[in-house]
Amino acid sequence: MSKANLLDRRGVVASLLAERGGMIAVGGLGASTYDIAAAGDHDRNLYLWGAMGGAVMIGLGLALAQPGLPVVVITGDGEMLMGLGSLATVGLQKPKNFTIVVLDNEVYGETGGQASHTADTVDLVGVARACGIADARTLATMADIEAFAPDMREVSSGPRFASIKIDSANLERVLSSRDGGFIINRIRGSLGFGPI
Repeated sequence: MSKANLLDRRGVVASLLAERGGMIAVGGLGASTYDIAAAGDHDRNLYLWGAMGGAVMIGLGLALAQPGLPVVVITGDGEMLMGLGSLATVGLQKPKNFTIVVLDNEVYGETGGQASHTADTVDLVGVARACGIADARTLATMADIEAFAPDMREVSSGPRFASIKIDSANLERVLSSRDGGFIINRIRGSLGFGPI
């Protein structure tokens, strides 16, 4: 895909979360967390600041614990590459309420913009399919994004995996609370559980 056809990351995330209802959204390391916060702080946003490679497993745990609620992980290609083994576990567990969205700018944005493996040989959609995630696709246009967003709210047809080629613009950080206890207790409260 030419650089001119790449999608705006903030527009993509805002569209995916526009009508989220009770969805739990887990943000991966760095920019994807800022994108989720930019789309609007929510009591069911779980922001990860430094758990590179862990977002999908955290999302999987939430999906298994809350099978009646949609859970989405929105992360970047660098973090997904670090946590590829998590796709095998998702493929084995097959949580029907779980979606993984990879914002793929083909660079390691948090460490200086070095080219990631997806800029060359790695096909994340192919990896997801090989791990047993049958609904794995590339989304290339805003029309694709808008058509996919309602699927993320389904709790009976997952797991789903989507890779979206985005631009590599270095956008202003939109910071949410960095207080882990507050974020966890806020999600727990929204789910009807007391604080820890």
